[in-house]
Amino acid sequence: MGLKKGDIVELTISDLVFGGKGLAKKDGLAVFVEKSVPPDRVLAQIVKKKKNFAEARLQEILDPSPKRVPAPCPYSGYCGGCKWQFLDYAAQLHYKEQHVADSLAHIALLKDTPISPIAPSPDLFGYRNKMEFSCSDRRWLMPDEFENKEAEAGFALGLHVPGTFNKVIDIEACLLQPALGNRIMADVRSYIKESEISVYNLKTHEGFFRFLMLRHSSALDRWMVNIITSDDRPDILLPLAEKLMGSYPEISSIVNNITQKKSGVAIGEYEKTLLGEASILDRIGRFEFEISANSFFQTNTKGAETLYDIVKRFADLSGTERVIDLYSGTGTIPIFLSDAAEEIIGLEIVDTAVEDARKNCLRNGVTNCRFIKGDARQEISRLTENPDVVIIDPPRTGMHQDVVTQVIKMAPKRIVYVSCNPATLSRDLLELKRHYRVAAVQPVDMFPHTYHIECVVRLEKDQ
Repeated sequence: MGLKKGDIVELTISDLVFGGKGLAKKDGLAVFVEKSVPPDRVLAQIVKKKKNFAEARLQEILDPSPKRVPAPCPYSGYCGGCKWQFLDYAAQLHYKEQHVADSLAHIALLKDTPISPIAPSPDLFGYRNKMEFSCSDRRWLMPDEFENKEAEAGFALGLHVPGTFNKVIDIEACLLQPALGNRIMADVRSYIKESEISVYNLKTHEGFFRFLMLRHSSALDRWMVNIITSDDRPDILLPLAEKLMGSYPEISSIVNNITQKKSGVAIGEYEKTLLGEASILDRIGRFEFEISANSFFQTNTKGAETLYDIVKRFADLSGTERVIDLYSGTGTIPIFLSDAAEEIIGLEIVDTAVEDARKNCLRNGVTNCRFIKGDARQEISRLTENPDVVIIDPPRTGMHQDVVTQVIKMAPKRIVYVSCNPATLSRDLLELKRHYRVAAVQPVDMFPHTYHIECVVRLEKDQ
């Protein structure tokens, strides 16, 4: 009869695929199981059945993998913040490296390309310098609370259940951020509860408090508190800001982003500074960066220095090169490379990112970087001089085909490709390898306890 939805089956997990799910075979069919790892033997219920695969929900672990470790977080397995806390860190690195190798082999058809051992994250917990917590007027109960009639299903300040927009777990402490962030979050939670001001309803889109975003400067140990609300109400927020500033001298910035947009994004239509500065400062290497509430900055500061050191080594600059950085963001990579190149041009489509990049150049006394605002698809063709080196750090979707074509046409001697998605990296390499030799591949772990993986690739021009 074959598998059908609702069946409970015994499975032995044979692999861990990109996306973090365990893989088993049943009657010749691939079955993907969340929260499992090789070689777990499990009972799982089929929740989706397709022609070539099925998805199953873990019911019971019959024989656990030796790669399993006790997860230190009580929300592990329920919260979408990190899904691999139950997996030994050495095993996490192994599978991330394997995912890069598999993508290169199966998509880019690079089966014999040597891959350097993955660079681990300097910190395994407390490494995130930015966390976004959602407000909800109805919290999602943890399984051990279902039978507790006294458990309140009221206000939540926390993180979402994976794959949902309206199920928010009330998080007392997130281990991915430094400990002080959890104390700040607890005080904000208490203030919101005691204020009795309405909290945002994720279905009706009504309510005042929407998000809490916390940013931390790893280098200077300073914090930004960003409260996202639906209206401009300083009478409500200033007492909270004063309470936080008085309690935590580490807080140097408290801002309010205001938005009435229904989209679940913690960015305001406009922003006001409540107390302190409008931004905080952090460092990558010897360079200092100004970080505003909505600007992009690598979320693992120490990991970013590891990543950028690899980019600089792969770029192999002597001080005479002309470099183009596609998708340059707030200018962190150009500024980091600025002391080794003659000129660096950054292309970036986001206005505020270009403004931040120019400010960061001034702050660091960098004079050989300039930034062009616009879509790389259009702007790259307007550059009159061909570069010696091109740096590519695209979004998860990778490069547009037009950009790939333009890069090949410019014919730089070297390309350094920084990717957060092995699949789209491999798709782009399939095209680039017709003109370039893949000389080095270096995976980098920026996000412990998740399946996400960064990778830096060096390509050399065929002679």
